[in-house]
Amino acid sequence: MMAKMPKYSGEKLRKARVLIVEDQPMMREKLVELISSQSDLICCGDTDNPGVAIDLVPSAKPNLVLTGLALQESHGLEFIKDLRMRYPRVPVLVFSMYDESLYAERVMRAGANGFVSKHGATDDLLCAIRRVLDGGISLSERVAAHAMQQFFARSSFAPGSEADQLSDRELEIFELIGQGRSSRQIASALHVSIKTIETYRSRIKTKLKFGSATELAQHASEFLQHATSRRGRKRHAT
Repeated sequence: MMAKMPKYSGEKLRKARVLIVEDQPMMREKLVELISSQSDLICCGDTDNPGVAIDLVPSAKPNLVLTGLALQESHGLEFIKDLRMRYPRVPVLVFSMYDESLYAERVMRAGANGFVSKHGATDDLLCAIRRVLDGGISLSERVAAHAMQQFFARSSFAPGSEADQLSDRELEIFELIGQGRSSRQIASALHVSIKTIETYRSRIKTKLKFGSATELAQHASEFLQHATSRRGRKRHAT
């Protein structure tokens, strides 16, 4: 997909520039509209492709990159790491449907400056964007409290979660298995060999103590459903 890079007047150039990386076209359009409607923000480009996003940075000159985690051709965690390696001064804010308590620590370790749930209010997103632009970190109070507990107690960030035992790459493959993809499809999506994916599948089975490929697929599917719906259930319960 070709990225969109609008042209701006001199007045608009003084606004904080936000580069949007989002795989869902409708959501991406809504984000562009939201950012463009703010008096202090402007969208300097949007794409669903992490590689294109990285190539856009020199010309788009973003003050902040707003990204999802489920992206075309790459997981958001890998994109954040790649972006940080090439452009360490560009702050990154993650905007995702995944449960913050399961993913916030990982995105922060990867180099992001905050995490906002797609289940939250629009004002939450705008507040997070401005906080990160001001040099801050944006996490919910609940996750920030967990982070402090981890710092002082050196305990797991999300106790009891099977995902804690997996590396970022293993988690990415676990998610793809949960989507029902075969080893061949995962290998194609990640641009690696089928043998490499089978090795990762074996590691995941060993770490999570699954006895069969069927059990692995079942738990991966359940995990993915949990990760994408847990936050929404909590909001409805309050």
